[in-house]
Amino acid sequence: MAEPFSVAVTVRGYETDVQGHLNQSVYLQYAEHARWSLLHAAGISQTELIGSGVGPVALETTIRYLRELRAGEEVEVTCAFVWGEGKTFRIEQTIRKTDGTVAAEVTAVGGLLNLEKRRLVADPRAVFKSLASDPVAFGL
Repeated sequence: MAEPFSVAVTVRGYETDVQGHLNQSVYLQYAEHARWSLLHAAGISQTELIGSGVGPVALETTIRYLRELRAGEEVEVTCAFVWGEGKTFRIEQTIRKTDGTVAAEVTAVGGLLNLEKRRLVADPRAVFKSLASDPVAFGL
């Protein structure tokens, strides 16, 4: 199996809380940044996605905080789509320090919303595959 897509992020001082570690909500922002970066790497812009009449939606997100992150630390945020049958898919992500220590694991359930009908599309995998110039980024 190929390595999952990843993007590097530096923890910024303004993202930390009074304890000096990364604020819990910022982990979600890092995960979201990696997701949009994956779409971009696959050749799908946000404008193109919305222009095609669909938009991604988060249905459930779980974060496991394992180690603290501090300002100035470099992390790698991975992103892998896991396809099943039906209208939803899973996204598995790891936020890892440069020494290999896993700081957090993020698992999300998502779908693609038909922006006109306001309903999930029946086969999000097919939509991503048709829009992507490099569907390998999605594991397709």
